[in-house]
Amino acid sequence: MIKNVFALVFVCFLGFGCSAESFSSEASNKADKETGAAAMNRTAIFAGGCFWCMEPPFDKLEGVVSTISGYAGGHLIAPTYRDVTGGQSGHLEVVQVTYDPLRVSYEELLDVFWQNVDPLDGGGQFCDRGESYTTAVFTLSEREQKLAERSLESVQEKFQQLVQTNIRPLTAPGFYAAEDYHQDYYQKNPIRYGYYRKSCRRDNRLEQLWGS
Repeated sequence: MIKNVFALVFVCFLGFGCSAESFSSEASNKADKETGAAAMNRTAIFAGGCFWCMEPPFDKLEGVVSTISGYAGGHLIAPTYRDVTGGQSGHLEVVQVTYDPLRVSYEELLDVFWQNVDPLDGGGQFCDRGESYTTAVFTLSEREQKLAERSLESVQEKFQQLVQTNIRPLTAPGFYAAEDYHQDYYQKNPIRYGYYRKSCRRDNRLEQLWGS
């Protein structure tokens, strides 16, 4: 009788051990898949004037993982907002878009970019003036460069005017995230953001250019 009890306990122990190992294996596989999916994500960088206004259209796009407001294209290391808007750093306000290429293509990102900027304005965007508010597509590969240049040609054909948006490779020192208070500004401060966007007449100009 005692032997039977020990045998039963031993079998139960083995059963729980296998169950735990199976659970651990499943969790590990899930973690590996999530890590693999994250590794497949890509980034794209667009300058469309005020970065507050460039986050929303990309955030709405299925396949976009995240957006980060920041600075790119300048020569100063770790620039501040004051450095950039002061015109001394050479940076433009940009948004870095992290996306899943299996769900949204770079070409689709380009379409969203163009339809949210005034490509004919070389002095800034809407009510924001100066170099830091000018438009650009910062490319991270030769493929992106070719696709961006091709999309620019299409925009040029549409308007039959000189497109002022630059297509340029991202060079050192690269992209810098803006200060925390700039991130997701349209969500954190919806009233102020709405007033700013309306007073800049951004949407009015976009409708003139691209239609509703």
